[in-house]
Order: sequence, then structure tokens, then C-alpha cells
Amino acid sequence: MARRERVSPHPGSASGSGLTRRKLLAGAAVAGGLAVAWVLWPRTYSGILQPGEGEYGFGAWLTVGRDGVITVAVPQLEMGQGVTTLLPQLVAGEMGADWRQIAVLPVPPNGAQPNAVLAARWESLWNPLPSLGAEADDFLIERFAHRNAFGATADGTTLAAYELPAREAGATARAMLAMAAAERWGVRWEECEVQGGIVMQGNNRATFGELAQEAAAMSPPDPPPLRPEDPAEIPGPEGGDAPLVYPRLDLPAKVDGSMIFAGDVRLPGMLHASIRHGPVGLPLLDSFDADAAARIRGVRGVVKSKRWIAVAADSWWQADRALSAMNPRFKGADSLDSAPLMDQLSQAAQNSGEVIYTRGDTAAALADGDAVFTATTRISPAIHAALEPTSATARFADGRLELWVASQAPTAARDAAAAAVGISSSKVEFYPVPAGGSFDARLEKQQAIEAAQLAKVLGRPVQLTWPRGEEAKALPPRTPVAIAITAKLDPASALPIAWQARIACPATTREFGARLFDNATPEAAIEAASGLVDPLACEGAVPCYPIPNVAVEHIPVTLPLPTARLRGNSPAYTAFAIETFMDELAARVGRDPLLYRLEQLGREPRLAAILQRAGRLAEWDGGSAGSGQGLALVRMEDSGNASGGGHIACVAKARAAEGGLRVDRLTAVVDIGRIVNLDIARQQIEGGLLFGVGLAAGQSPVWEGGQPRPAGFGGLGLPTLATAPEVIVEFVASQAPSFDPGELGVAAAPPAIANALFAATGRRIRTLPLIESTPA
Repeated sequence: MARRERVSPHPGSASGSGLTRRKLLAGAAVAGGLAVAWVLWPRTYSGILQPGEGEYGFGAWLTVGRDGVITVAVPQLEMGQGVTTLLPQLVAGEMGADWRQIAVLPVPPNGAQPNAVLAARWESLWNPLPSLGAEADDFLIERFAHRNAFGATADGTTLAAYELPAREAGATARAMLAMAAAERWGVRWEECEVQGGIVMQGNNRATFGELAQEAAAMSPPDPPPLRPEDPAEIPGPEGGDAPLVYPRLDLPAKVDGSMIFAGDVRLPGMLHASIRHGPVGLPLLDSFDADAAARIRGVRGVVKSKRWIAVAADSWWQADRALSAMNPRFKGADSLDSAPLMDQLSQAAQNSGEVIYTRGDTAAALADGDAVFTATTRISPAIHAALEPTSATARFADGRLELWVASQAPTAARDAAAAAVGISSSKVEFYPVPAGGSFDARLEKQQAIEAAQLAKVLGRPVQLTWPRGEEAKALPPRTPVAIAITAKLDPASALPIAWQARIACPATTREFGARLFDNATPEAAIEAASGLVDPLACEGAVPCYPIPNVAVEHIPVTLPLPTARLRGNSPAYTAFAIETFMDELAARVGRDPLLYRLEQLGREPRLAAILQRAGRLAEWDGGSAGSGQGLALVRMEDSGNASGGGHIACVAKARAAEGGLRVDRLTAVVDIGRIVNLDIARQQIEGGLLFGVGLAAGQSPVWEGGQPRPAGFGGLGLPTLATAPEVIVEFVASQAPSFDPGELGVAAAPPAIANALFAATGRRIRTLPLIESTPA
């Protein structure tokens, strides 16, 4: 059970300050006319949401207070994607609540709200057994997810995993409130109407708060009486969307600075710590100037491990300054340089690998060497570059550990931290806090481990914050990749009739899985994944065009560089290779790149529709030389639904400029099926497109001697307010299954920009990033 206390971003704030949820609501209403609450302090948990004073529980998802406030438990990490609005919206819609009544409570790992969809998608990473058949596998996945409180936030699975449970929770609560009202009024509960936070029948009226105590004692109906229409917001024609219905609940706190991120936690007697890690490889701490730390005012302790050294002080600045003065040195690490890694991958991509997808007879089709073209694309490692620094706060006392961490995999972080300080997971109290960006960096858990170890050694609460340089060094980057594509064109139509993609990269997803599920060190994870074939590392490598003969092969290459997941994941590099090569084929046969793609989409109406619409919206001129226009078409598959998936057509306007490139405009048309929250979907596409600009322009350090350079944001080519392009996004109204929009823009922007640069300069670029990083 978690300790019932509040954690304030400001010293001196205490649980006795008189701040209540009702006061939060009232204050928001006075300030902006909309009552929203962002409740972040820890509460008592037994694996599910527990009612507080004056509240009544309605299962794992929500409580209703006598004041009418509905608190929704959100088991996913808010990292800017809007999950703390999306899930409460589903509950509120089914429940018939007034949006101004909704409060949000991020909850720690619990078996009542697992992400079974992600557990299924990642089954190969945690389940060593072969398939036992669909029904048996489903049972194993459900059991794994519930027993292990697997609630990871990743792969755009939030809606797929939680839409139905959230709706069922809201529908159940609505029915129970109607039952309580019906018992008062002597009518059948089915006769009651529920909307705006009020239960009505004829002239009878009762608010949720008035009914909460009686309703919580009712027996919930089985099955829950879901509303007949799935929640959906319809995009308007020409981008004219309907008025905003569900404003984001987290924005007021983000705007006024009251939201508590990992670095905002303050505890009595807390120290601040900074850290230095060794270079990539297996470095050992060799030496440091211990006297230098003593000369820095405010230093309270030095903690050293085999592979890192940390200083704790009264302020983080003092701690980091002391570390710099101590000049720690490491030895024994491999002297890793990234340039030879890329050459190794490029050479490997010319060899045959393990076939992970096949359609038709590609080998026979390619045997005739006429009209066969090849290209090899090189994708450099890329770092996450989240706005919020990596941070974690820990308190260790009386054999128990408390953790405040922004984690996409909270169960794994909790368990790893417990193991690091020699206690069981049951003695860890985990308090989730939102992340100021992540891009899958918060799937890693090293900061939680180190903060726990520091707190135990120092005997005081410690907040550990990594400097920017340590993030680039200690957080594994997205894997480097080389992709060799061979295509044969039909002599009559000049369209591809055979396509072979050979992808040379580490078994990066299996490597990540070893760290996440087996708590392996980065080096042990590399060894565990060595030589393994990794289909998840090759997702998106099947072109969205109906080419009759297709083969995708993985050539596993073991590298000394640990690798990880990054926003967009494997489709972000496979789409780049596919769409730049498709553009190259169009140029070879003298075709308009848009029309060349369109000719291949006769059996793909959703893709054809967005491609045509994007062309009209961007005023496509044929991609002629000097136009600076380029396009990309991307489909991300939905493994759980053949009729689903996400589709995006992106037209970029770009040019060569001083320092490399300048993107002036990105125009995207998107089909993600039924849209639950249009405003959040738009934010996700826009953010993904800008993230893709960062990947195109940089975000890839050069490793020299095991050290990434540049290590900070400067020199990475990230877009700024001054250099960010104009972004135009339109959505297609669709009743297809919903698809998470968070990754689509990331995959579409880089190839569209590369193709635009070809149109502007005549130079074909087969590397990502499109310009090389300059070490600083």
C-alpha cells in the first residue's frame, strides 16, 4: 500500500495546506471557465484505485465523490500524447458525465488495468515457448499481463488496449447510478436518462454526487450497457473541424507550471545528485580527484559504482560542478566508433538473410537481370532528445523504497530498483509522474536503479538528474541500419513487379526485450540477442503497394553499441528506405512521383484517396526539377485488425540552405479510421512530423572512442521555433478501426523531405540523417 502523502513541487507545501479536489476544480473554473483537475499526489493503493474520504468506488477505473467529482484512474504514462484526456473522455462519454466534473489520477502498476494488447504484440520478447494455438496463447497473454501488472505505455496501444475497458467502466457506473435513482423514485432503471452529470426520469432529477453512496452498493450489470454509437469526432471538410468538445485536462497545469514532473518532486531532507557514466563498452571507474568534491560547498556525499560515479549535494548545480572538478576517468571500454559500424552494416546488407516475409516468387522474378535496380540506404543511430532531462527521486528507509519516476514500463522499473537495493518488489511504493517527452526513452530504467542505490547508500531522499551528455551516453540510441533494396520493373508498365529488401541491423527489439523483461545489462542483452532473427526490427518493410513478388530478409549483425526503441520505431527507417527508393524508380522511368505511386494503388482506395488529396492540398506540381517538392506515402499495419492501420500521405517543400537543409512546409493527409479525439490526433500528427524533421536534419551523434559527439542538443539539427516548417494536416472521415496517430508523422516526414531535396538539388540522398552531424 502506498503511503498517503502529497508531494509538492515547492518546499514547504504540505498535505495540511487545505488544497482539495473541489478547490482545484473551483480555481480552474474561475480562471478559465472550464473546471479541470490534474491530481498527482500519491494515494493509498491496493493495486487498483481506492476511494478517498467522501468518495465511493466503482471498480478499478473510477470513484465518484459526494461533491460530484469523478476521479478516473489512468494506468498509462502521460508523456505529451494526451492519454490523461483520452481515457477519461471515454469514461465520461459512456457515463454521461459533465467534462467539468472529471479529475485524473495516474496510478501505479496494477493487475486490474494491464495492457494485454502490448503484451500480445511483444509476446516473443517475454515468452520463450512456441505457439500453443490461438486460444491457449490468448490465455497465456492475459495471465501474463494481469499477474505481472504489465501496463507499459508503448507502440501506440493505449486506445486498442483500454478503449473497451474504459467505456465499460463508464457504462457500468452510469447503470449503477441509474439503479440508485430508480430505487428512490420507484421506477425501472432503464427508464432513466443520464447526461451532464445528472440522472433524470420525468420530472425527477439527481446529481451523481447525491447518488454516489447508494449507487456504489448496487450490483453492476453484466454485460455493461454500452452506448450504441462508438465515440467519434468527425473531421470537417477542408480542415474545418467541429468545436472542441474535450479540452486536454493536463494543459492548464502545464501552462501555469503547477504540473509535477520527475524533476519537480520535493521531499523533506532531499539531496540532489548528478552522475557520470563511462563510455560505451564495459568501462570501469579508474580514478577521480576526491579532494575536488570537498572544495565545493554543499556537497554531502560521493557514491561510486564500478561503471559510474555520482555526487549528492544541496543543489544539483553544486553536485554537477563537483563532478566536473573531480574529473572521473574510466578504463577498459571498447573504443567504439560509429563510422566502422555503418560500413559493417552496409556490407552485411549485400548478403542474404533470414526471410521473414514472402509473397510470390521474388527470387525467380529477379533472376532476369533486365530492368533491375538496387539501392542501399544507411540509417545512423538516433537519440531520443526529450525536452525533460532524465530524472528519478528515491527514498529508502526501514527496508522500504519509494520511487517517483516517469516510466513507460513502471513494473519493470519498480522490480529492477528493488533488486538493485536487495528488497522484494512488494516493499516498493511507486508513484507515477508524467514525462516531459520520452520518445520511448522512458522504457529504460537505469535512472530508477541508480536513484534507489543512491538513496540507500546516503540514507536520505535523493533526486538524481542526468546531465544532457549522460543521456546521450547512457540511454541506448535507435539502432543503426543498412537496407539494401532490389526491384524489378515490368517492361511494359515500368511498375515494380518484384521487390527484395535486405535489412542489416542487430536484433534490436530482442535486445530491448532482454533489458526490459530479464533485467539484463546492456552488454548482456547484446549477447542474448546476438545472431537472432528479429521480425519486430523489420516492421514496415513490406511496401504498401500491391507488388506481386515481395521478400523481406533480416541479416542480424551484432554490434558493440546497445540499441533501443525510438518514436516511430522500425517503420521510421523502413519507410525511409522504401519511399526514397520508390521516388528513385519514378525518376528513372521519367514519371511524376505522385502519379507513379497512384498507378499502383488500384486495389488500395484508402491510400489512393489520401495521396490525391495531399497532392491537391499541397498544390503538387509534378515534383519537377527545381520545385523542391517531395512526397511519401506510409501505411502502418494494425496487427490485430486486417481492416485497420494508419495511413498518411505527406508532401514536403524543402531546399538546401546554409548548414544543410531548410524545410518550409509539410502538408499531410491522414486516415486513422475512427477518431476519438480530433484535437489530440492533430497534435500527435503535427508533433510526429516535427520529430521527423529532427530525424531528417540530425538527432544522430557521431560516436568517437565510445563517446557521442555532440552530446547535448546543440549541433543535433533539431527544429526550433525559427526553423520549424509550416505544418498543414487534414484528416479523412472514416469508420475503419481506430489507429494511434503518434508514429505516423515520424515515418512520413524524412522520406518526403529527402525526395524534396532531390527535386530541389538533383542530388539523391540515401542516408538518414540527410546531413551529417558535426562533432562539437
